[in-house]
Amino acid sequence: MPPAPEADTIRILVSTDNHVGFEERDPIRKDDSWRTFDEIMQLARTRDVDMVLLGGDLFHDNKPSRKAMYQVMRSLRKNCLGMKPCELEFLSDAAEVFEGAFPHVNYQDPDINISIPVFSIHGNHDDPSGDGHFCSLDLLQVAGLVNYFGRVSEADNIHVKPILLQKGKTKLALYGLSNVRDERMHRTFRDNKVRFYRPNQQKADFFNLLVLHQNHYAHTPTSYLPENMLPDFLDLVIWGHEHECLIDPQRNPETGFHVMQPGSSVATSLVPGEAATKHVAVLKITGKTFEVEKIPLKTVRPFVTREIVLANDKRFKGLEKKQDNRQDITKRLMLIVEEMIEEANAAWQSIHGGDDELDIDEQQPLPLIRLKVEYTAPEGAKFEVENPQRFSNRFAGKVANQNDVVYFYRKKTGTARKTKDMKALPAGVAENLGSMDTIKVDTLVQEFFAQQSLKILPQAQFGDAVNQFVSKDDKHAIEMFVMDSLSAQVKGLLQLDSDKITEGLDSHIEEFRKVMEQNFISGQQKQAQRKRRFKERPEHWDSDLDGHWTAQADAIEEVPGSPEPAISRPGRARPTSGVASNNDEDGELFGEEPAAGAAAPRRTATAATRTSKRAASAQKTAAPARKAAAPKKAPALGRRKANPFHDSDDEEEEEDVIMEDDDAEPAPPARVPPPKPTRETRARGPAKTRQTTLNFSQSQKPKAAQNAIEISDDEISDDDAFESMPQTRSRRR
Repeated sequence: MPPAPEADTIRILVSTDNHVGFEERDPIRKDDSWRTFDEIMQLARTRDVDMVLLGGDLFHDNKPSRKAMYQVMRSLRKNCLGMKPCELEFLSDAAEVFEGAFPHVNYQDPDINISIPVFSIHGNHDDPSGDGHFCSLDLLQVAGLVNYFGRVSEADNIHVKPILLQKGKTKLALYGLSNVRDERMHRTFRDNKVRFYRPNQQKADFFNLLVLHQNHYAHTPTSYLPENMLPDFLDLVIWGHEHECLIDPQRNPETGFHVMQPGSSVATSLVPGEAATKHVAVLKITGKTFEVEKIPLKTVRPFVTREIVLANDKRFKGLEKKQDNRQDITKRLMLIVEEMIEEANAAWQSIHGGDDELDIDEQQPLPLIRLKVEYTAPEGAKFEVENPQRFSNRFAGKVANQNDVVYFYRKKTGTARKTKDMKALPAGVAENLGSMDTIKVDTLVQEFFAQQSLKILPQAQFGDAVNQFVSKDDKHAIEMFVMDSLSAQVKGLLQLDSDKITEGLDSHIEEFRKVMEQNFISGQQKQAQRKRRFKERPEHWDSDLDGHWTAQADAIEEVPGSPEPAISRPGRARPTSGVASNNDEDGELFGEEPAAGAAAPRRTATAATRTSKRAASAQKTAAPARKAAAPKKAPALGRRKANPFHDSDDEEEEEDVIMEDDDAEPAPPARVPPPKPTRETRARGPAKTRQTTLNFSQSQKPKAAQNAIEISDDEISDDDAFESMPQTRSRRR
């Protein structure tokens, strides 16, 4: 049979779990991840593929560093942009499969020349989180470099819509399913809440390809996604998240489709599954058939791992009975490590055997070596081993992981004795801490709350907030969870009648907590997309005395993305002005609003009467404040002679303390004092009223003939609208 023409073949470069940014602070391994990703993108350009398909975990961190983001964007721009036209025809509605500011495929954007489009889903490392629910792929999509698809808006009701592509006579239906927590994904599939959409016309002519990012193997009964839960109309499944390279497609006899597991492009853990040769694949689809071309990656650092048991190894026979056998064991283990280093170097040479000329950056790298040693000795004998880090440091300059070359462990014999701290923890938490397996934060939180129940806060959301704080580096996750939960509880209680509250407050709190718990478990309660905004600055706010309004912690408020129904509060009068309504909203969110008729802060009258132009508006603002009982009006300050050495702050302070007693009457004309021969302002006598003009300038010299004026506490009454300043105040410049 003659080979199929290229005009009808869709060529896809497949890669998963690139983990760009892994160990970027390590002096030796810092560039491994992005160099391999750059090699993958160069393969896409040199192999002349039609598109690149990524299976999640493009970045290792949820919030990648600038260096990681820069290297990814550089590789994408260098290899994916160009004048070569993309031969893929886009058939589906882009608004249904893409979200964000630009809901269309990037190679159809008239402002960008894309020659090789990249399609990607998110994994568990680069998933959306935080304010706005964005992830790193959103940044790449808004820059026009990546087509981010496969989003999951509701975890308990998943709709998977395909991207329909066509080249010649070959039609491709590309399905994407981004990472969801494995237990929740398993439950959603079990409850038949996952719906796969198929083309309306000629559905039998499409090649159905699914890319997902979930656990492939059972760690617990529900912490993975079984293959038989996937629909059987699929032709090929590309499985991300698993790092072991099993790139040869394996047919599932029960469902009939093939499964391909490309594995990671960089070793993120020193386990045997990561030691296999890393590959990417060029998937060639023609009609309803496909073939896979494996390509080994050359920039991957060589990695060799072994595991030995000293009691069963012939090279260590008889040493357990020898006294002070540490030196002999160390020497023989060093020989094993040297053999492993030679093996790793030989493996690298075999991949690069045909490359006679190598660049300086592509010289043979230091290998990764991991020797796992069980040193359990027979009864009555003993194996003495060296400190693992000291042993590993012997190979500095020969290996890349010079701090963890060897791992010593003993076989577990019975239950370990619990310490005092372990006894204080619940049983399930203590077992997990005592095990040597990887501990998940959410598992510890769930087991802890199983023993210590909460009364107000929902436990499932609490565990998710702790997981976001620890795993996703979301510093405000717990804080926002507590605020949202308490606010929801308060609003729920305020909607109850007074009779129901007196009957049993605890029962209502518990009932509302269970409702929030159930909503979160079922996936109905989405993460609020909060926006921050500044509250309107109050009229009585004085920036000189109180500081800048935008620098205050209370000036910022969190606004929910979706409008919430207003809750009526009986027995409270609401202001009618626009400013008062905004403050009322803030009171709804953050605390109690002031009761009608309550006294406003005293500085309101002072700030409201600062200038005569604002006298009309100040009448309403300063109305709640009590008037100062002064027999006569304080004289207003006139314009003084310009003083180049006088600080403007002092001048503003002097103007602030001058006030008008009667807000209803207009301000009297300014009285101009006679010019002073000197620049000193203290020579002016005090006002006739009890309000004294103060000057806080530090440039004046004290005179012996003039005594400091002190105002006793008896002279300042509560009715005075002026608030005394502190005696020591630093002069701002």
